[in-house]
Amino acid sequence: MAGTTRTATNHWEGDLFTGAGQVTLESSGIGTFDVNWPSRAEEPNGTTSPEELIAAAHSSCFNMAFSNGLAKAGTPPTTLDTTAAVTFVPGTGITQVILSVVGTVPGMSLDDFRAAAEEAKKGCPVSQALRAVPISLEARLA
Repeated sequence: MAGTTRTATNHWEGDLFTGAGQVTLESSGIGTFDVNWPSRAEEPNGTTSPEELIAAAHSSCFNMAFSNGLAKAGTPPTTLDTTAAVTFVPGTGITQVILSVVGTVPGMSLDDFRAAAEEAKKGCPVSQALRAVPISLEARLA
């Protein structure tokens, strides 16, 4: 299978603290979203941040990796609901990611579910890209 490239662009005006930008999801054409410093370091107030976009990418990638691993093991999930919480500390950067998954997987024990979730975390390409940051995992069955 050939590799794919996805693109997003950002237009920014002004300085870091009083300026603002817009990020456009170019590949999908889904939309353009406002981004600014307060959305990153204070309150979102209707705008997004790089960390929220990373969280969206990570939760989606993890669910894809996890559902694939479960299916390959003969225990396909009915549902997987994953939250990725990305912590940003001004002056330091991204300090942690917490993945929290709740799944419905018929016939699977909690221990097996947690072990499979850990494997998915290791194999997820976004997890691999973020290895410089501690990534913890909380997994439970619904």
